[in-house]
Amino acid sequence: MSDWPREGLELSRGADTVRGTQSFVRVMQWCWQHPDIIALEVLWRWIFGGFALAMLWAQGSRVLAAATGGTGDLSRLRLDQLTVTDPAAAAARLTVVLGLILPSALDVARWLAPLLLVVWLVVSALGRTAVLRRADRELHARPLTLGVLQLVRALALAACFVLWAVIVRAVAAATITGPLARNEPPQLLAYFSVVIVGTLTLFTAWSLLNWSLTLAPLLAMRTGAGPVASLRAALVRRSVQGPVRLKLVEINLVMGIVKIALLVLAMVFSACPLPFETVITPGFLFWWTAGVGVLYVLASDFFHVARQIAYLELWRAYDGSGPAGVTNVR
Repeated sequence: MSDWPREGLELSRGADTVRGTQSFVRVMQWCWQHPDIIALEVLWRWIFGGFALAMLWAQGSRVLAAATGGTGDLSRLRLDQLTVTDPAAAAARLTVVLGLILPSALDVARWLAPLLLVVWLVVSALGRTAVLRRADRELHARPLTLGVLQLVRALALAACFVLWAVIVRAVAAATITGPLARNEPPQLLAYFSVVIVGTLTLFTAWSLLNWSLTLAPLLAMRTGAGPVASLRAALVRRSVQGPVRLKLVEINLVMGIVKIALLVLAMVFSACPLPFETVITPGFLFWWTAGVGVLYVLASDFFHVARQIAYLELWRAYDGSGPAGVTNVR
């Protein structure tokens, strides 16, 4: 970062002189001063997002039409029968709706999910290469390696979602379907409490453990190594052990907290017009919610860039391969 003073991170190589969150705050300040890098991140993410939304809309409309006799009218599914006060009736209606939608949805998912995954890997590898090389032109362009590492990270994240689904299903069996089968009232409070706590626990665990999967692509671009060597370096290399690992974990945990905060803020701002529901129109509510969603995505993109640059800076400082503070901004 050519306009960032040498003492930007206040790190002396090998010395534990600054907290990870302090360096992260300085990196965020630098990112705010370089909106062109954030714009590149937003561009490649929205290129994929636009393609994915178009495909999902087109195929979702076909699935809905097949489930509603070719009309696409949601009211024909009678979703208005879903009520919290009568969970048994709601569950029965959901079973009927899923029976209508699921077969067609699974047929589409068999080819659409792999297609979206491949497009994501290609676009993300090229986009992330452009973003990081914009921040530091000394980095090597390794799009193929980044694509492989992105696949590894995607599989790890998918495993977390599968674990979450297994937990939710087990909790539902113990607190809802089990009691209903015994003609007992469902334990809704216990269900929601365990699901919320379990979700937050898994989210926090992912934030604490996935730092190596985020660091590996940066090491590949810094050293020119392949995917296996980059993963090995991120997991076992001496330069990312000890104090620097704690700082990387600290930054990742902060990112998890930031994501939760962004979700809470998005829900709060989305609900702001509700007290005026007697005077606002459905069109206004739609555009308000869409605007909140766009702001959430922009904020999320900003923090993703800041995390990657903060990781790169900490590794450079502790590894002794360069001065603290990314240089050579174009």
